[in-house]
Amino acid sequence: QVQLVESGGGLVQAGGSLRLSCTASGSIVSINTMAWYRQAPGKQRELVAIITRSGSTDYADSVKGRFTISRDNAKKTEELQMNSLKPEDTAVYYCNVVARTREWSAAEFEFWGQGTQVTVSS
Repeated sequence: QVQLVESGGGLVQAGGSLRLSCTASGSIVSINTMAWYRQAPGKQRELVAIITRSGSTDYADSVKGRFTISRDNAKKTEELQMNSLKPEDTAVYYCNVVARTREWSAAEFEFWGQGTQVTVSS
């Protein structure tokens, strides 16, 4: 139904920057929220940043002031600009979208990308 393709992960030194991108495609009527989650080894998946359709944003305390989430509604894309990266930011980052997929229904569904690895070396 809906496919999310992520890109932009990789290896970077502490203090460096990376930009993650996610493109949604498929049977999408409209997208509500777009978000990034991450999961480090041995830890639960956690919300990193979220952006509403109108552009309101929220961030995990650990990334406030360093990460910026943005979206392009027309292109169905979202990005996560990550600056001043720290070793503790190392994780698999997942794109997340809540979207309507049926014209005749207000029901929304949650979709996940395959994940992209971000590794920050000290």
